Amino acid sequence: MSETYRNYVNGEWINCRSGQLFPSVNPANTNEVLGYFQKSNADDARDAIQAAKAAFPAWSQTAAPKRGEFLFRLIQLLENKREELAETITREVGKTLREARGEVNKTILSMKQLTGEATRLTGQTVPSWDEQVFGYTVREPIGVFAIIAPWNFPLGIGLWKIVPAIIAGNTVVFKPASNTSLISVMLMQLLIESGVPTGVVNMVTGPGAVIGDELAHHPDVKGISFTGSSEVGLALGQAVASRGGKMQAEMGGKNPAIILEDADIDLAIDSIVLSGFLDNGQRCTGTSRVLVLPAVAEEVKTKLIKRARELRVGNGFDPESENGPVIDQNQLDTYLYYVKKGVEEGAVLECGGTRLTDGALQHGYFVAPTVFTNVKPDMVIAQEEIFAPVISVIDVESYEQAMEAANRVEFGLSSTIFTNDLNKAFQFVRGIQSGVTHVNLPSTHFESQYPFGGKKISGIGPKEQGESALDFYVELKTVYVRP
Repeated sequence: MSETYRNYVNGEWINCRSGQLFPSVNPANTNEVLGYFQKSNADDARDAIQAAKAAFPAWSQTAAPKRGEFLFRLIQLLENKREELAETITREVGKTLREARGEVNKTILSMKQLTGEATRLTGQTVPSWDEQVFGYTVREPIGVFAIIAPWNFPLGIGLWKIVPAIIAGNTVVFKPASNTSLISVMLMQLLIESGVPTGVVNMVTGPGAVIGDELAHHPDVKGISFTGSSEVGLALGQAVASRGGKMQAEMGGKNPAIILEDADIDLAIDSIVLSGFLDNGQRCTGTSRVLVLPAVAEEVKTKLIKRARELRVGNGFDPESENGPVIDQNQLDTYLYYVKKGVEEGAVLECGGTRLTDGALQHGYFVAPTVFTNVKPDMVIAQEEIFAPVISVIDVESYEQAMEAANRVEFGLSSTIFTNDLNKAFQFVRGIQSGVTHVNLPSTHFESQYPFGGKKISGIGPKEQGESALDFYVELKTVYVRP
């Protein structure tokens, strides 16, 4: 019998009010139930909000450097539990153990980047026109924040939202993705063990539509930091803004890679395979559109199709596997829907497009890496986020046409270009409509010391990480003093 896990509210592990549970299953083997979790409702969310509100006065008045001390213990705990965390991520998300270890490592680097932020909550001193007036600014905490984390990077994104919020002096209600509830319980256990006080971080598991709605409309929730689909993020943003709350959202992407005639084609292919196929394309920054010029089009298509066919798909614990399963039935259905749509629109399905069911794969949500050619920029598969290992190759006649097609989407998260022409590279950087961009690198490349976030419907509010990490979680106060 699988273990039952509880919500964490006001320093206690408790059952939800309804007593209802839901399972989290292994997407590589749906017969394996990893645990049962609380199917919380709006009443449970209100309990967590009240606990966070009650903890805010004392926590916000604690000296900022003292607030940050827990982070040093948290980093050590992450280091000590590296393998246990990675194995849980592989078991619950489905990504390969190599990719899961990468997530844990990136999480540790992000936490190290944040270690000094408690001593950098600085304002400014600004000269006044009046010689008798001393003017300055301070950055202050705001109150209760809701953190809504996704399933694709449940440890990393969960912590790089929660930690800045509480370092800044706020308190938190954490709503993890339901299908990654187990790793989220472990995340909470790490925060508790690191010394975060009672009520400062609270967690409720359960359906996003119910809990998210309560968090969006509750007047005591001063802001929401969300990562997920643009559809959900925009709806949450409207609800929060309608009552004067703050919203930060990192949402979908339809990220282009442009390959010019002078590019290192093998480097480009390696980068596109990594960013578009590995982790099953379940990264918001993953490459899903490849725009190629005539001189290199055939070489790019031939090599990309070959690599897609060669990718080994299997259980994430198998060292031979390069891709595990997609996360759940919904994501499998989404993949199959867009494959069908692409064929109907006239794109050429070169490889993939199927669910894999041989042997042990029949019990999981395994899919084949997929390449479409003859894709037109306005096709549905070139416009909508699929979040699966599907790459559309789009033929263009010129650099200018490539740029126009690259920008002809609602999204604006990440992008990349492959070229040895420095002038073209910087033209691309200036002209591409994305919040993160790259030259001769995978579109998924990121480092936590730099700000992260998108444009257009890919992002709302201040950027995450880097020097922007705490901006969303503070308000600026201007002070005038006449002695």
